[in-house]
Amino acid sequence: QVQLVESGGGLVQAGGSLRLSCAASGSIFSINAMAWYRQAPGKQRELVATITSGGSKNYPDSVRGRFTISRDNAKNTVALQMNSLKPEDTAVYYCNARVLNSATMTVINYWGQGTQVTVSS
Repeated sequence: QVQLVESGGGLVQAGGSLRLSCAASGSIFSINAMAWYRQAPGKQRELVATITSGGSKNYPDSVRGRFTISRDNAKNTVALQMNSLKPEDTAVYYCNARVLNSATMTVINYWGQGTQVTVSS
């Protein structure tokens, strides 16, 4: 089994910053892409940022220039630096990883439990 544990959410005023972290552990042979998603109340889960094992990054227009994703392949961690936060960024943020499971040698998509980010106006 593989676990993803997130940390770093909280309450911040508009214009402020937060940094989310996610650590993967367990039966990991390798990790391909890692990503952050978010889900606001009453809305579908949406992609916030992705990063490949080679470091290629992708962002939707809604966060490009404000959010930065990074990862440490040696530690199996991924982080999301969020700057210039807006009230519309309020959501539960989820870590995601496509893992080659060392026990089954299959690629499985894993999710963290989510961390709340609330941006007040």
